[in-house]
Amino acid sequence: MTPTGPTYERYEGTEAAEQLDTFVAAYEEVYAEPPYREGPRDVAEFIEHYQVHARRAGMRLVIARDGDQVIGFTYGYLLPADSQWWNNVREDLPDEFTAEDGTRTWVILELAVRKEWRRLGVAAGLHTLLLEGLTVERVTLTVRPEPEAKAAQSAYATWGYREVGLSHPWDEAPFYTAMVLDLGRPTT
Repeated sequence: MTPTGPTYERYEGTEAAEQLDTFVAAYEEVYAEPPYREGPRDVAEFIEHYQVHARRAGMRLVIARDGDQVIGFTYGYLLPADSQWWNNVREDLPDEFTAEDGTRTWVILELAVRKEWRRLGVAAGLHTLLLEGLTVERVTLTVRPEPEAKAAQSAYATWGYREVGLSHPWDEAPFYTAMVLDLGRPTT
């Protein structure tokens, strides 16, 4: 890492959609590792999903760089009122918890840092800038439960996330731990 540390760039809406080529190599590198072990087909699916996600309300992307090199990224958006996000959680969550209105919950879909730059505060920097200025009640994400993801699990717990259940987003998908960070809506 450079003596001045990483730099961060935040993109919103259509600007975020235009940045896919900037960070897809970092995605490919990070998610080739355990527990993910993603290959070319998985990366192609990610690219398709990102193009859909980039059109969602509230879309925001943050890229971390060391000089010209992308060292990490994160992105997310507002859960829509008709979101199926909570249907993937196996626990019986109350209706008042799962109700979405398009402004209540912000979801983090990816937060990844390349191996050489882990445990240096890059993930925390990405997370902070990603959430900065959001006016939502809460943030949700999922994390793999395997031991290889222990650092991510610990980081989320340190940042105030709590577990709300086990998520299984589609039949062939692995299981994830669903987590929520309560922010509260700012008063005006």
